[in-house]
Amino acid sequence: MRLTRFLDSLNQPHYGVDQLNGTALRIQGDPFANHTVTHQIVPVQKLLAPIEPPAIFCIGLNYLKHMMEMGAKRPEFPMLFMKNPASLQNPGDPIQIPSHLKSTQVDYECELAVVIGKRCKNATKENALDFVLGYTIANDVSARDWQKIWGGGQFCRGKTFDTFCPLGPAIITRDELKDPQNLRMQTFVNGELRQDTSTGDMIFDVPTLIAFLSGSTTLMPGSIILTGTPGGVGAGMTPPQYLKAGDKVKLVIDGIGELSNPIMDEPA
Repeated sequence: MRLTRFLDSLNQPHYGVDQLNGTALRIQGDPFANHTVTHQIVPVQKLLAPIEPPAIFCIGLNYLKHMMEMGAKRPEFPMLFMKNPASLQNPGDPIQIPSHLKSTQVDYECELAVVIGKRCKNATKENALDFVLGYTIANDVSARDWQKIWGGGQFCRGKTFDTFCPLGPAIITRDELKDPQNLRMQTFVNGELRQDTSTGDMIFDVPTLIAFLSGSTTLMPGSIILTGTPGGVGAGMTPPQYLKAGDKVKLVIDGIGELSNPIMDEPA
């Protein structure tokens, strides 16, 4: 199924099953517990991020080429950081370049996002995918100056500004997307191809990440895992090419769809 969250013509939010024609079958109840896919067809006025996650776990340096372009060493264990859930942004809504804590180095990162479907603790690589509801696309937007220079040695400050986690357009359930390690992923900035690789190039695959993150730790239903970005980010170009107001970023992952967002300056 293609699970979406959207506003109807009365601006009321719903979860639904996308019908690929501007409508959805409304889901009644909690999509992570007891729910029913109704026969009620609801027009989709506006797509929202397909989930409001209680936690956003992010993995850094999980593709070899990206690791190299950032001048980093191959990690022995997955590199974990987190984003504030308030950084969530809807498909089509703008990514805002921070002006209060000013940044001039805002960058894009196309990532496969894993959606946890039920409480998960101490998963093994063998059963890890049993805890997955499905997959979607995330843009791990990053203010490189706050990430590298002014962040106190931690990634979170540069990664967690408002609008820095666009997500969508839909969650593709695990029964329809059986192999998360065989998906082409691309990023376009103003129509120019910047990133183009396969999720098969991950250093730590999805089962490994779930087993690692759930070790002695409960992952709550609805939590998402951003699995890392491939080479081709703006910071890795010569000279670096950072996002600016008026740009448009489009991320594409096979089997999931497209996630596009314009860029604007944060209002004063």
